[in-house]
Amino acid sequence: MAARGPAPDPVRGRRVVVAGAGVSGLAAAEVLVAHGADVVVTDDSPERLTDLPVGARAGEGLPQAHLDGAELVVSSPGLRPDHPLVAATAARGIELIGEPELAWRLGAATAAPPRWLVVTGTNGKTTTTSMLAAVLAAAGEDAVACGNIGLPVVSAVEAGHRVLAVELSSFQLHRSPSVRPDAGVVLNVAEDHLDWHGGMTAYAAAKARALVGAVAVACVDDPRAATLLAAAPAARKVAVTLGEPGPGELGIVGGVLVDRAFGPSAVDLVDAAAITPGGPPGLTDALAAAALARAHGVAAGAVAAGLGGFAPGPHRAEVVGTVGGIDWVDDSKATNPHAADASLAAREGRRVVWIVGGLLKGASVDDLVARRAPGLAGAVVIGTDRAEIVAALARHAPDLPVAEVDSGDDEPMTTAVRRAAALARPGDVVLLAPAAASMDQFRDYAHRGRAFADAVRALTAGAPR
Repeated sequence: MAARGPAPDPVRGRRVVVAGAGVSGLAAAEVLVAHGADVVVTDDSPERLTDLPVGARAGEGLPQAHLDGAELVVSSPGLRPDHPLVAATAARGIELIGEPELAWRLGAATAAPPRWLVVTGTNGKTTTTSMLAAVLAAAGEDAVACGNIGLPVVSAVEAGHRVLAVELSSFQLHRSPSVRPDAGVVLNVAEDHLDWHGGMTAYAAAKARALVGAVAVACVDDPRAATLLAAAPAARKVAVTLGEPGPGELGIVGGVLVDRAFGPSAVDLVDAAAITPGGPPGLTDALAAAALARAHGVAAGAVAAGLGGFAPGPHRAEVVGTVGGIDWVDDSKATNPHAADASLAAREGRRVVWIVGGLLKGASVDDLVARRAPGLAGAVVIGTDRAEIVAALARHAPDLPVAEVDSGDDEPMTTAVRRAAALARPGDVVLLAPAAASMDQFRDYAHRGRAFADAVRALTAGAPR
């Protein structure tokens, strides 16, 4: 099909307020200026407004003043629905969207819009998106991983990439009403960000927006994801399972990832043993990435090459040290109970000293603790919401040694690592899988993971290995 002519630029000449001067906000401001918009940038921290893109200016005063003359607001993902600027925007009848929605609109106005392959879920998004990008690269596509993974989608669109492996959070999907991906996957749905969305129903509804395009994919071993797939409006629905796949599904047969959805017959893709990270979460992520790639028309050989050569990023079950027969594992990316559950499950058969805690964001840890307490050798609890975790451990494992790190400690991770070392013995794993967000004590999960690794190195300096 011949490329159509470009549509009118959707932002040229319009006054746009960018709410939030983080990575995505500054990227949006830069692209908006390049497209001829009149751009005002606001942020709750005024010091972040001192180095704006040329052509954008800082908003001053109360939220209402920021909105004078505005026709559109592009919001930071973390800007809550109850934020004063969000309320003021709604009161004035001004449209509020997220940066991915802006990227979609700008891309749709070009002669040849990029192809979107969208990944969402409570856990596994970044690994799946990275796997997908590796497969697309192996297929020779002009593709890039973007979105919640780091590179803003608007920057990827502006750069002209033809295929986008897009990781989208529930926040981003909530504010992306027009996005219709060529294919999208929901990996899983568990309690997370309930304080932002107001409950599981709204959270799941945001995740379901990944399934409104031509091909909807879900990991049906997760009951909530399976429910979203069944209700999806997509013309084609594809299930992913760790079991043997039926027609229209991807799964595993005899230790091999198999596609029974995108072709007239079953196609072997890659040996499960070649997938890193291994175990159920890693294999599920690989199947999801393969499904999106196959929906895009990628050949089985490129799927095998991309997945077989893939290595996960840092802070995802990364062994950062071994001393005296004790392994120290950084899974700081396990920022909610569902992710921590998978991390603990992957270490069944070994005693675990668990470093846990932070901001629970409205999620409950009771089921997680009840399920995993029998495999624990001890627990070290950190962070703002540690009381709830300590109480759950007392209910379900009253005899388990538990060390609580007070929030007033000068170096909470150093203290946590030392207390974990006192509880561990040779053959154990000390696992940082916090089941909670990090922003109470650290800048982000990566900062928390680095603090853990630094503390382990300091602890083990000079120790026998």
